[in-house]
Order: sequence, then C-alpha cells, then structure tokens
Amino acid sequence: MTKSATTTRHSASTTSVRRRQLEALFTEHGQTVFAFARRRATAADADEAVSETFVVAWRRLDDIPSEPLPWLLGVARRCLANINRREGRQVALCQRLAEVTRMSSADEISIGRDISTAVLDALGRLTVGERDVLTLLAWEGLTPDEAAVVLACSRATVYVRLHRARRRFAASLRHVTDNQETQ
Repeated sequence: MTKSATTTRHSASTTSVRRRQLEALFTEHGQTVFAFARRRATAADADEAVSETFVVAWRRLDDIPSEPLPWLLGVARRCLANINRREGRQVALCQRLAEVTRMSSADEISIGRDISTAVLDALGRLTVGERDVLTLLAWEGLTPDEAAVVLACSRATVYVRLHRARRRFAASLRHVTDNQETQ
C-alpha cells in the first residue's frame, strides 16, 4: 500500500472518529444547550446558537474539556451574544434608514442620493481588499480584532490596510465629487 493511500485511509478514519465524537456530544448535551439558549432567546435564535455552538465544537473537538457541558454552554452564550449584537446592528440600521426616509424636503432627499451615489462610486474605485476593510469596520460594525479574523490577517495588518483604504477612499471621493460638480 502506498503512503498516499495509507494517509487517505487514516484521514478518513480520523474524520469518522471525530464525527462519532461530535454526534455523541450532541446526543448527550444538545437538548441541554438548546434549553439554555431557549431561556435566553427566541426559538429561531436558540436553534441558530445551538448550530453555531456545535460548529465550534467540531472545529475545536480536541480542545473540549473532559466535562464538556460548561464549555458548550459558554460557547452557546457567546453565540447568543453575537446574535444579539447582529440583531442590534440591524435594528439600528433600520432606525437610521427610517430617519433618512422621514426627511421632509425633496432637496434633502436629493442631496442624500447624491452623497450615497458619490460614496458608492468612490467605494467602487477601491480594490476588493480596501472595500472589505472599510465596510467591515464602518458598515458591519466590527472591531479591528474581529475584522482581522474575517480577513484572516493580524490586527496590525488590519490597521495598515485601514489607513491605506481611508486615504485612497478620501482621494477617490474627492475625484468623484469633483467630477459631479463639473457635470
């Protein structure tokens, strides 16, 4: 048997063992984790928190302590906190959008559209990486540490990218607004 075939068989065997470990963990603690989440959230949010909890458990299966329930409940609590933060950002965004739509003057609405168009045009001139770092922090409300996880880089790299992106965005926005004024 070749080394490659042995490695593949070992990998499949390891995955099978890990799957059984996760299934046993879910069978033993899934209902308790759901009950914990359900006491703190809606059924839909509790379902989502339980799903996310066991995704984390799958990724960190080797790190789970011998008494897994407290660890699982801690993960579920953090998942619920993430869900609540996300929902809070969505509510805040809806409120801001409602405020914008309540503008009384047609001129104010027109100015708002011009600004929105200019911002979107300026963002369109940036690279994908520059857009990502700006929108993750400004629109998604992430911290630099959270953005670093999303972008799979260090926090320092996020700050460097953010500095460059802000500079390029400002220049791009000036260019776009200058072009709009001359038209």
